[in-house]
Amino acid sequence: MQEERGNIKRRKTTITQNSLVEGSKLPPQAIDLEEAVLGALMIEKHAITLIGEILSPDSFYKDAHGIIYKAIRELASNAEPIDILTVTSELRKKGQLDLVGGAFYITQLTNRVASAANIEYHARIISEKFLQRELIRISGEIQTDAFEDSNDAFDLLDSAERKLFELSQGNIKKSMQSMNKVIKDTLRDIEELKHKTGKFTGVPSGFTKLDRITSGFQKSDLIIVAARPGMGKTAFALSVARNASLESLGEGEAPRGVAIFSLEMGNKQMVSRMISSEAEIHGHKLRTGELKEYEWAQLNSKIGRLSEAPIFIDDTPALSVFELRAKCRRLKQQSNIQMVLIDYLQLMRGDDANVKNGNREQEVSYISRSLKALAKELDVPVIALSQLSRMTERRTSSSNRPMLSDLRESGSIEQDADMVMFIYRPEYYQLNEWEDGEPTTGQAEIMIAKNRHGAIENIRLRFINDFTKFTDLMEDTYIQSNNDLMVDNPGFITISSKLNEEDESHDSFNPAPF
Repeated sequence: MQEERGNIKRRKTTITQNSLVEGSKLPPQAIDLEEAVLGALMIEKHAITLIGEILSPDSFYKDAHGIIYKAIRELASNAEPIDILTVTSELRKKGQLDLVGGAFYITQLTNRVASAANIEYHARIISEKFLQRELIRISGEIQTDAFEDSNDAFDLLDSAERKLFELSQGNIKKSMQSMNKVIKDTLRDIEELKHKTGKFTGVPSGFTKLDRITSGFQKSDLIIVAARPGMGKTAFALSVARNASLESLGEGEAPRGVAIFSLEMGNKQMVSRMISSEAEIHGHKLRTGELKEYEWAQLNSKIGRLSEAPIFIDDTPALSVFELRAKCRRLKQQSNIQMVLIDYLQLMRGDDANVKNGNREQEVSYISRSLKALAKELDVPVIALSQLSRMTERRTSSSNRPMLSDLRESGSIEQDADMVMFIYRPEYYQLNEWEDGEPTTGQAEIMIAKNRHGAIENIRLRFINDFTKFTDLMEDTYIQSNNDLMVDNPGFITISSKLNEEDESHDSFNPAPF
C-alpha cells in the first residue's frame, strides 16, 4: 500500500510539474463534478451505462476518484449492484479503502447529488478537462524533447503527431445508432438516388461494365487492384482517378477530390502519364519534348480540364501508415476528398511497435487492416495496388490468370479487402486469342475475384499501351438495354462514346497542323 501511495504521489507530482510551465497555473480540473458523478453512480444503478464510454479511470484528476470509479466499473462488468456498501466492500477487498479516504468519504460522495439526472453532462465536462491536461502533458514532453540536441527533428514531429492522434482516437468514439434511425437514413439515401442523374451509390470508375457491377466504388470499402509488373496497375489506377474526379458528375456537382499516394514513381512522372493519357500523345515524346506543332496544340486543348481536377499527388517514399492517415485526414478536412489511391501497398511500412518486432507478413497484415480502418474512418473508398507472387509465371500458359492465393506477402490482404480485382493482359504472355476466339490485341481483362457487395465477373477493357490508358471496349459504349443505369444516364454513355471516338480517330489519325 505504501508503494502504491508513493506511485500516486509521484504521478501527481509529474502532472503538476508538467502543468506549471507558465504562470504557475493549476491543471484543468473539475473535482466537484467528479464527486457529483461518483455520488450519482452509487445512488442510480443504471447511471454507469450513460457514462461508461465517456470516462475512464484516468479521466479523473483526483487519483482517489479514479480508484473509486475503477471499482464501480468492475462491479458493473460483473453484473453486481452498485451502492455505498458494495463499492466500500470492493475497495476493502482490494486493500484500497484507506487509500481513497475510507468508508466515510464514500458516504460523503452520495451527499453531493440528489439524482443522476445530469450525470452525462457532468461526465463530458470531466472528459474535456482530462483532454486539456493530456494536451498540456504532451506539450511539455514535446518541449522537453525538442531541447535535446541528440533527438532527430523529424522523429520528434512523428512522435508528436502519433501522441496527438492516439489521444484523439482514444477519446472520440462513435455512438451506436438504433435500427429505426439507420433504416430512415437508408430509405432517405434510396429516395435521393431515385432522383439522381447517375444510378451510382459509390464513386464511379468511368468504365461502363465495371460500374454496372459495382455501382461505383463504395464508401468505406478497401479495394485491392493486383497484377504482375507490366500489366498496367498504375495506368488503370490513374484512369480510375481521372474518371472518378471528372466523369459521371450530376448537374451542378463539383469534381470529386482524389488523393494519390505514389510510393514508386515521382509526382512529375505520374502527371506525365496522366497528360499522355488525356492528350493521347506518346509518353516518349513528353519525356524528350519532341512535340510537333499540332501535338502542342493538341496538348494545350486537352489538358485544361485535367489541370482543374482536384487530384492531389503525394510521392513520399516508404510512407508509413501513420503518415498516410495524417495526410488523408487533413485532405478530407480541407478538400473533402472522395477517394484515396495507393501505389502500391507493399512499399508502405508499418509504424506499430509490435509490428516492428515481427516479420514482414505481420507488417503487411497490419498495413491492410489499417487501410480498411482508414476507409471506414474517412467514409471513402481506398484503392490499394498490390503486387502478385511469381506463381502466375510458373503456371502453364493456359492458366496464367492470377488467383487470390497469388496475393503477395500476406493472406490478410484478401481477408481485409471488400473487393479484389486482378489485371490480366494475354499479350504479355504472347497469347493472341481469348478463349472465345476473339483477338487479344490491345485488350485487358479486369477480373473481379472477390466482391462483398455483388457479382464476381471478368470485364474486358481496351488498353492503349502508347498512352498507358484504359478505356471501354467499343461495344460497351453503344450498349442499349433496359438497365436503369444505361437508360437513365445517357450522358455517361455519351462521355464513354466520345472517349472511344477519340481513340478511333487516333488510330486513323493523319497528322496535320491545327
